[in-house]
Amino acid sequence: MPRREKVMRMSVELPMWRALTGYRVLTMLYAIGLCATAYDRFARPWIAIAYYVVLVGWTLATLPRVANAAGCTKRFLAADLTIALAGILLTPLADTHQRILDGGPTLPSIWTAGSVLAFALKGGWRWAALASTLVAAANLIERGRPARDTVHNVILVWVASIAIGYVVEVARASERTLARALEIEAATRERERLARDIHDGVLQVLAMVQRRGAVLGGEAAELGRMAGEQEVALRTLVSGGLVPVPRTSEDPAEGAVVRAVEEPDDAGGPAGPVDLRSLLAPFAGARVSLAEPGAPVLLPAGTAGELAAAVGAALDNVRQHAGEDARAWILVEDEPDEVVVTVRDDGPGIPEGRLAQAEGEGRLGVALSIRGRLRDLGGSAELLSTPGQGTEVELKAPKDHEARRVSGGKADRR
Repeated sequence: MPRREKVMRMSVELPMWRALTGYRVLTMLYAIGLCATAYDRFARPWIAIAYYVVLVGWTLATLPRVANAAGCTKRFLAADLTIALAGILLTPLADTHQRILDGGPTLPSIWTAGSVLAFALKGGWRWAALASTLVAAANLIERGRPARDTVHNVILVWVASIAIGYVVEVARASERTLARALEIEAATRERERLARDIHDGVLQVLAMVQRRGAVLGGEAAELGRMAGEQEVALRTLVSGGLVPVPRTSEDPAEGAVVRAVEEPDDAGGPAGPVDLRSLLAPFAGARVSLAEPGAPVLLPAGTAGELAAAVGAALDNVRQHAGEDARAWILVEDEPDEVVVTVRDDGPGIPEGRLAQAEGEGRLGVALSIRGRLRDLGGSAELLSTPGQGTEVELKAPKDHEARRVSGGKADRR
C-alpha cells in the first residue's frame, strides 16, 4: 500500500504571538482608561485624544500582522515602535509638567512594552535590547531627568525584553533539535521497514540462487556467484541505510516543519479484526505442525499481518540453517491482553555469538524481520537456543497496539 509524506508543523513561539495580540488590545484599553480618569487634569487633552485615535486605529488594524512572525517585518516593527515613541514624546505636550514630575503615566503607558516584546519575539534578545534602549531614551527625555521610578521602569522593561528574547532563541533551537530527532526516528523506522521487505523477498531469492547455482555447477555456478555478490552488496546497503534523513526546514511563520513517512491505514484491506489462524494456516505442512486455539484469534489487520510475517521469517531461518529436513512447531496462545506465538525447531541450534556476528555482516533476518516487526507492534521477540537442542522463538504482540504505545509499553530491543 503506498505511503504518503506527512508534514507536521512545530512552533513553540506561535502561542506567544497570539498572547502578544491579546496583550496589545488589553493595554490599549488600559491606556485609554487612564486618560479618561484623568481627562480634566490634562493641559491639552485634544493632543491625547488625537493620539489615542491613532493608537486605536493602528492597534486594531495590525492585529493580523502581530499574530505571527511573518507579518512582523522590520518595516512594520519600526513603524510600531515609532507609534510608541511618539506617544511618549507627546506626553509633555498633552499633560502638565507637575503630573509628569509626580510620575504620571505616558500616553501609551504599558502599551509600549508590546512593541518591545514584538522585537524580542521576532529577532531575539539583540533586537529586544535595541528596542528597549530606544524606549528608555524616550522615557528619560519625556521625564527630563532620571528619576528613581523612571529608571526602575526602564530597567524592568530592558531586562524583561532581553530575557524573553533569549528564551525565544533557546526555544527555537530546541524546536529545531526536536524536529531533527523526529525526522531521524521516522527515517530510521522507514529504513527498517524497507530492510524487512527486502530481506523477506529479494535477499532470500538471491541466497537461494547462490545455493542452487553452486549445486548445479557450470553456468549456473557463475550465475550463483553473481547472485551472491549482489546479495552482499544489497545487505551492505540495507545495513548502512536506505532512506536519507531529510533536512528539517523552518518556516518563521509556523515554526519547524517535520516531514516524515506516514504509515498507511488499513484502507483497501480487511475493515475489521483478522483471525490470526487463517494467516498461519498456510505455513503448516509435512514438517511444520500448527497448534492453535479452537476459537478465532482476532487481531487488527496490520498486527496480524506483521506477526504472520515474523513467523514466516522464523520458518525461513529454520529451513536455511537447520536444513530442509528439520521439523518445526508453531504454537498459538490467545492471552487476555496479548497473543503469543512460539516457533520451535529440532535443528542444531545457534552457536553462541552467531546472531551478533550475522548482524555485523548485514544479515538482519532476526534483527529486522523478527525483532524489528514485533518492536514496531509494541511487543517483543525472545530467541532461546542451545547448540544441539534446537531453537525456540517466542513472539508476543499486544492486542491493542495503540493503547500499549500510549501507555508507554516498550518493545524488546535486544
